[in-house]
Amino acid sequence: MNIAASILKPIAMAAGWHASAQAKAFFRACRNTRQAQEELRIQLVRASADSRFGADHGLGRVRSYEDFVSAVDVGDYEARRAYLDRVFRGEPEALFAPGTPILMYAVTSGTTGTPKHIPVTARFLADYTRGWNIFGLLLLSEHPSAWLKKVVTIVSPACQDRSPTGAPCGAISGMLRESQKWIVRRMYPVPRAVSEIRDPDAKYYTLVRSAITRDVGVITTANPSSVIRIATAARDNAERLIRDIRDGTCSPPGESCEAVRGLKFLPDRRSARRLERIVRRHGELLPRHFWNLRFMAHWLGGTLGLYLPRLRAMCGDVPIRDIGLLASEGRLSIPLADNTPEGVAEITSNFLEFIPADQHGSDSPDILRAHQVERGQEYFLVVSNWAGLLRYAIDDRVRVTDFCGDCPMFEFLSRGRHCCSITGEKITEHQVVAAMDAAARTAGVHVDTFILQGHFADPPYYELRMEPVEGADADQLARGMDRQLCRLNVEYEGKRHSGRLGPIHVTVTAPGDLTRDEVRQLAAGGAGEQFKHKYLMTHVLQDGGL
Repeated sequence: MNIAASILKPIAMAAGWHASAQAKAFFRACRNTRQAQEELRIQLVRASADSRFGADHGLGRVRSYEDFVSAVDVGDYEARRAYLDRVFRGEPEALFAPGTPILMYAVTSGTTGTPKHIPVTARFLADYTRGWNIFGLLLLSEHPSAWLKKVVTIVSPACQDRSPTGAPCGAISGMLRESQKWIVRRMYPVPRAVSEIRDPDAKYYTLVRSAITRDVGVITTANPSSVIRIATAARDNAERLIRDIRDGTCSPPGESCEAVRGLKFLPDRRSARRLERIVRRHGELLPRHFWNLRFMAHWLGGTLGLYLPRLRAMCGDVPIRDIGLLASEGRLSIPLADNTPEGVAEITSNFLEFIPADQHGSDSPDILRAHQVERGQEYFLVVSNWAGLLRYAIDDRVRVTDFCGDCPMFEFLSRGRHCCSITGEKITEHQVVAAMDAAARTAGVHVDTFILQGHFADPPYYELRMEPVEGADADQLARGMDRQLCRLNVEYEGKRHSGRLGPIHVTVTAPGDLTRDEVRQLAAGGAGEQFKHKYLMTHVLQDGGL
């Protein structure tokens, strides 16, 4: 152990003891979920009783869960917008007790196109941080070789704009990075300023330039596509990287900015020679060549499993831990094991309710509490927490997989219903991804970027748009997807058998077309680490002549 590590060890151990105490309290709660949830619900109602929302809904008279249900209807952001907009304009008492400070607004996309601004209070941030502490403790206890190794984390800025009162508006991931303990921030080799680079090519190049010569053991981000962007930036710019490292410069492709020009590097001829040897030996420059990764942490659920084959090829066969169901509205689960998207419900930060998936959108759905759900069933989540959100329909679809104590464990399936129906088949994005995965495996190829979209025609049909894939027969893949969708969706099978739906048509785009579309979306203001490629377009096109 070197001198720096010897000095840091006791500080890191103290941080670990704190996280250990938090983890023990969390798992105690998981052994008595109903009590833990009821205690949290009472706290949330009492804290909101003196707000305008509390007065309008009679929260001061709420005692039981049944009272709570009668007083507050389940509602999404639009149903709460009048209160949230008042908070954003400088009236925190619209949702919070008078005098509650708002640290920032977590910005995320809204269903209407207008961004959502989620208030971040001190209690909300503390809960979010505690969840990360427990996550990190569990992960490092299973992967001790990552102890004090450098961590590449990909976040967006905490301040991308300002509210009318001057509060920062941006990514909560950026706020969490800035509020991390000193011992944790010391593990980050990438300067904070890199998160402020808007041009994606420049950002990922500069990130790699900052970290490629360091002893990186961990990559953590939300979306695995961001890790692929890191690998691609290194592979496609190997010569430029080596030159910059040798000369102590940083000359990224794309649009340069003040954040890049403000970074300082020293010439490092030794590292440049090492990277040159790697390129001669392997013919390319990838993370599995220049970093000794102990694990990666990013989402695995829903559609994101499609990225794994490419990720393994670029980064090596290292363990991957899902980071949990995270949103601007809160941390909703904490994963306990590698290579699975399931995690235990975060019941100490959120009062959770569950709507059975087949009742989503109905006027009077059954609503279950955390101790009432069943293994194997799918639900939509309803959340109450310290962001001022009570009975908030976050619209995430999950499947309950197991229990930790009597606390449910679940995996994320999709955002909202995210389904398309031309003739009543109601196919979901989850089914579309599973169908392509099976069809591609049968064909012996890998496809991770494609789009399926419905067309009104005679008969109606779905169009598969994909970029060229080496060794793939696009027509064969389309037929394979069609067969798999019939297997996965009985309504789709019935419509195809009756001729009410035609076979899948396929369109092969020019190389890079779909990827460039995503880059343009990110350049328009998306948060790169949370961006999710859409595999199923819910808007149905109408062919000419109909």
